[in-house]
This record gives sequence, C-alpha cells and structure tokens, in this order.
Amino acid sequence: MHFWSKVSRSAIYVGMLLLSNIPLLYAQSQSAIEPASAQARGISYIWWSMFWVAVAVFIAVMLILAWGLWRGKADKPTHLSYLASRNLVIVAGVAVPLITVICLVGGSLFLGRTLSEKPPADALEIRITGWMWWWQIEYLDENSNTIATTANELHVPVNKPIQLYLESGDVIHSFWVPQLHGKTDLIPGRTNSSWFEVDVSGTFRGQCAEFCGLQHALMGFLVVSEPQAEFDAWLANQQTPSSAPSTSETTAGQRVFFEAGCQHCHTIKGTDATGTAGPDLTHLASRQSIASVTRQNSRAHLGGWVADPNGIKPGAKMPMSQLEPEELSNLLDYLQSLN
Repeated sequence: MHFWSKVSRSAIYVGMLLLSNIPLLYAQSQSAIEPASAQARGISYIWWSMFWVAVAVFIAVMLILAWGLWRGKADKPTHLSYLASRNLVIVAGVAVPLITVICLVGGSLFLGRTLSEKPPADALEIRITGWMWWWQIEYLDENSNTIATTANELHVPVNKPIQLYLESGDVIHSFWVPQLHGKTDLIPGRTNSSWFEVDVSGTFRGQCAEFCGLQHALMGFLVVSEPQAEFDAWLANQQTPSSAPSTSETTAGQRVFFEAGCQHCHTIKGTDATGTAGPDLTHLASRQSIASVTRQNSRAHLGGWVADPNGIKPGAKMPMSQLEPEELSNLLDYLQSLN
C-alpha cells in the first residue's frame, strides 16, 4: 500500500510539471482604446483623432490622385491648369498637413499637461518596485509607512484617486496598464510618480514596457478595481499575519518550507520567514495568478512552479527544488492555506 501511495504521488508530481509548461494560460485584455479611467480616456481620444485624420488624409490623397489621372488624360495642359495644380499642391500638400500636425501636437501637449497634474489630496498612496521579473506592491498610510505588501496584483477602489510611487530594485522597468494610463519608467535610484482613477470595476492586465532582460515579456501584473467596501475588506486581510497551520499536512508543509530554505527569499508574516529577495507570500492563496501572471494560481501550476521555476520562466532566480512528492504535496497544502 505504501508503494502504491508513492507511485500515485509521483504521478501527481509529474502531472504538475507537465501542466505547468502549458503556454500562457492567464491573459487579460490589454487595449489602450478600451479606457477605464479619465487618464486613459484622454490617451484614447488622441489615438482615435490621429486614426481618423490618417483615414481622411488617405481618402483625400486617393481621390486627388484619381482626379489628377482623369484630368491628365482628358485635357491638354494650359496655364490655368498649371496654376490650379500649383495651388492644389500648396494647399493640400503644405497648408492642410501643417494645420493638422499643429492641432494634433497641440492636443498631445495639452493631454500631457493634464496627465502630469498632481493627484487630489485624498489619493491612496502605493509604492511599486520593479524587480527582474516581478512587481512588489506596498500600500502606505498617511505617514508613508508600509501597512501591507503583496506581489503582482494591485487592488484599488473604484472612483478613488490612486497615487503611485514607482521605483526599481535593479534595472530600468516600465509600468504600463493600457486601459488605465500611459507608461511610466522605473529607474534605479529614482522615484517616479503617476496617478489614475478607475471608474469601473474589473480586472486589467499590466505589463513591463521597457526591455529588462530575459523574462521581460512575462513580467506582467493585474490591477483589480472593486467597490470601496470590498477593497477595505481585502486590505484589512492583507494587513493580518498568515494563518497558522491547522492540519497535520499544513504543519508538515510549513516545516518543509523552512527546511528547504524558502524563508531566505520570502516573507510570511507571523513566522520567522523574513526574506526579501522574492515576493511576500503571507497571503499567496488570495492571489489570482503566480509567476507574474504567467500562470493561474492553481495547485497544479503552483506545484510546477515550486518544482521547476526555470521550466516556466527560463532565467528565473528561484532555484529548482529537490523535494520528494510527499514533501511537495505538504508544501502545497501549506501555501494554499495562506489566505
């Protein structure tokens, strides 16, 4: 019986590894023309203006070209036709494009000035630090002290100004949520800022928009906007310590966590795990995804990630684990209890 138990656990372990290597399963829309904030709506207006101006110019050029070809075959050139052609070139080739460019540039400058305005005084302050290749998210109180920390999943209340302080812990990154705002760079040794106010509930995908290394393309994150009451409940939970193990499996899993040395890179509040090289895991089970939105936060994907991170994200700094199937199963029980 003990032999078959080991076989079944090994089969589960192999299944987790295979499932973890399925290409990107967790995706959200990333569209700058589906705005969900006033800031993104302004950017969308400029984009649509440029698009329709380009369409109008293309149609006008095609019509003028067709007219010129027809007139060239129908009539012999005269002095008057020469003057008409010259005036057409001056108006359509110089004056109209110049006026169009001035209007579009003026609109862009006005939008830029609007986007750079300071947020309202009651804005919720959040500090975001970019690392290769994940995002650390810290919620701040009125004295700029950290009250809650999470990773790769930014929760915000609807109709509330959000002030972001953007920093980098290693190389240049760029914070971009197309449906909420334009991109803002994160530069080592400097704090940049940005702000937005989401006006609808939903989940929006963000992305690092500045090449930062091997896993730049898989350095994603989620922004979850929700009613104020739901956000308050979520934030209150994030401020609490982790749940203590309540079963023999989770107790064994916590022991595996420390014996494997995971505490050197990860923090779990309420325990002796205080590492800062990797994401805070205090409330890991409450997140929708893992590995910077590369996989859904399911048991199979979590098991595959713990067993072989580089199999999912080559270049990931988290090393491959050397756990027995039973140890991995217990560790997953523990991690999934961290709500």
